[in-house]
This record gives sequence, structure tokens and C-alpha cells, in this order.
Amino acid sequence: MTRAEAFSEREVAMCTVARLVEDGRTYWAAGGGTPLYAVLLGKKLYAPDAQYVTEDGVIAPEPLLPFEPMMTMVASRAVHHALAWGTMNSAGVHAQLGHMDYGVLNTLQVDQHGNINSTFLGEYGGSGRRFGGPGGADTIAACCWRTILITDQERRKFVREVDFISSPGFLDGTPGARERAGLPRDTGPWRVVTPWAMYDYSERRLRLMARVPWVSVEEILAECEWKPLVAPEVAVLEPPSEEELQLLRTELDVRGQTTDAAGSWITWDGEKYVRA
Repeated sequence: MTRAEAFSEREVAMCTVARLVEDGRTYWAAGGGTPLYAVLLGKKLYAPDAQYVTEDGVIAPEPLLPFEPMMTMVASRAVHHALAWGTMNSAGVHAQLGHMDYGVLNTLQVDQHGNINSTFLGEYGGSGRRFGGPGGADTIAACCWRTILITDQERRKFVREVDFISSPGFLDGTPGARERAGLPRDTGPWRVVTPWAMYDYSERRLRLMARVPWVSVEEILAECEWKPLVAPEVAVLEPPSEEELQLLRTELDVRGQTTDAAGSWITWDGEKYVRA
């Protein structure tokens, strides 16, 4: 792979998740944007035998690329040559039966136990701001074996307790909390990926495990309202490659509607990467 000279923070997150995609696994990807682009990128470069299901329940499509960025589901080109055209409910049944290895989601907030809020910021029922809600994300987080979350590294997103649980993580963090709520045993949050970092979970608590080379651990923790655990040795993530960016820009997010949506640009100055 060739070192990239310039890329956006959103591209960093998608490339990081793409490298997590495994052959022989099934991914239930949230509709459009970073989750689906990351899975498609992973399939094309690293795991051609991985399969995915769109949030609205279309199983193993072979999308006509490049396609419109906002037409990643509920569209003829997005579901081209699919194995089956199901619904969100049928996809949920497959997940309940244990056939969905990974769910890939976005979020507004995530807390120390991996609970996800995409519904309401503020005191629910009082003053605040309402958003579109989870759609199929509640079932994805409830029933897939492992959940991968993609979000931005901001204090307002990494909180001790989410304002509203749209999609379940480890709930109150106690052993067996998910099972007591009726969720399948041994399921739950697995990774959180941001443009700056990757987190895992230790004893059902969020833990910083890796960072990008142009941001320090201290800078990452400063953008967490609630401080996560920190692994004894924080790994350094590889930056995006030119090959990854070429696919993202020419076949997936061809209009830059997702990759250019937010965050800084990172450039190589001849010696190191710097953030604009």
C-alpha cells in the first residue's frame, strides 16, 4: 500500500473500519454514509468473501458502482443482484437467530458502557433537540454478535451516560445486564472508531486501545467528557493508503458528501502527518 499525502478525518475512520472487515463474516450495516462505505471498502480490498445486509433488510447485494451516495439502500442500483430482498424485520429475525456477526453504526453519543443515543439531546420530555432516531440500529445493537460504532472524536459525543438509550450497549455495565433485558447472551459492543482513535471494552467499559500518529493520547482524552479507560500500551493506527482513498473517492463516495462532511484535513509535510 502507498502512503497517502492528504485525506479527511472522515476518510480515516472509514479506512480504519474497512481493515476490520473479515472474510466469511456477515455485516449488518446502517443505511448510507460511513458504515456502508467502510464495509464496501473492506470487501473490495481485504475481505472479498465478507457479506453485508443493508439496514432495510436486503441480503448480499452486488451494488452497481459508482452509485449515488444517498442511494445506498431502498434503490435499484444499491440492491442489484441481491441474494434476497427482505425487510428490516426479516433482517432482525436473522440477527436473533445468530446469523449477523457484526453490526456497523453511527451515533450522536456513546457512553462508558457502549450505550448509543441517536434520538434526543437534553432532558427527554423537556428542553432539548430531537433527531431522526435509530431506525434499525436498535435491533442491530441488540442482536448482532458484535457492534462496531463510528463517530467523531468530540466531548459532546463521549459522555458518562447518554441522554437517551436509542440502542443498547452493556446498559448499566453490570454482569448479565443485557441478558436480564432479554438480549442474546454474549452479544454487545466491540469497537468504537473515530478519526483519532479506536476503542474496545474492558469489563464492559470503554477503553482507548489505539490512536492515529498525528494525535496524542492526551488530546484524545481531552475530547471525552467522561474519560474512558486507557490500555497499558496504546497502539498506533496506520493512516489511509492511496489505494483505499482511490476507491473511496472514485467508486463509493463519488461526490464527497460523506468524506468531506466534517473534520479537518490531514497532510504529509515530508516528515510527518499534520492536521490542518
